[in-house]
Amino acid sequence: MILAHLRAWCARLIARLRGQPRPRPEQIESRRTVLQGLAKIAVFLGFASGRRLLAQNAEPPPEAPADKPKALWGMVIDLDTCTACQGCVVACRQENNIPVAGPEQQEKGWAINWMDMLPVSEGSYPDLKMQFLPQPCNHCDNPPCIKVCPVGATYRTEEGIVAQIPSQCIGCRYCTLACPYTRRYFNFTAPSWSELDQSRLNPDVALRPKGVVEKCTFCHQRIRKVQERARDEGREVSDDDVRRLPACAETCPADSIVFGNLNDPESEVSRKAKSPRAYRLLEELGTKPKVIYLREAKWQE
Repeated sequence: MILAHLRAWCARLIARLRGQPRPRPEQIESRRTVLQGLAKIAVFLGFASGRRLLAQNAEPPPEAPADKPKALWGMVIDLDTCTACQGCVVACRQENNIPVAGPEQQEKGWAINWMDMLPVSEGSYPDLKMQFLPQPCNHCDNPPCIKVCPVGATYRTEEGIVAQIPSQCIGCRYCTLACPYTRRYFNFTAPSWSELDQSRLNPDVALRPKGVVEKCTFCHQRIRKVQERARDEGREVSDDDVRRLPACAETCPADSIVFGNLNDPESEVSRKAKSPRAYRLLEELGTKPKVIYLREAKWQE
């Protein structure tokens, strides 16, 4: 159909040209160029039409295998082996360029701790049970913080990480109020660094300015590097690549923190998440946190 219209249009154009007075040389050259271009288009359309016909008559290609589900990053923390040494707290601060708060900031509640120790007690003296829970962001699958952000500065990635865009944050702190785990922090002051601390800053993590909210990212900069390396090597990211990937997990001397893909039933984090000792903080709220704790064995009834 397209070729028929094109041929008719060319015929009408040639007829018009023949009925006109003899053109000047520059007009002849211009018309010749136009006709040559039209001829090339006609050849291309004819070739494309032929390919479509061949494709329609050919056998259908085999169906591609179903894509593997995307990774769903999560963390398991075993309280039976955790010694509350706070190595994870220090490592997180160093990896993610978190400024140290002075006494005045501490007193005002302005300290920032992406990984913190939550003291939990049960019972009363002399039958008092006490433990400390390493507490990063829970990276909920149903995060209330995202629902209240008026500018989309916080969002959930396809791999389940609740991320924050500092440059988009307007500092309203609605997300801070909505988080039932108190795992978001507002920068009341601009971060300051000594000359020695400046030399230790991680270039892979952007510094956050005054007036924005920040939080744990599951060390997404490390996840990205591992994914890029695996892609360059032509392979999938393995459980060995990520099991101790975040700074907190890498530093833990008791290997109490395990990271990995919860969508992979063979991963260590997925197996431990199914333990009878496993539980999530405030899971009755329906937030679906992806940080899972394993109760101390001696607490089991």
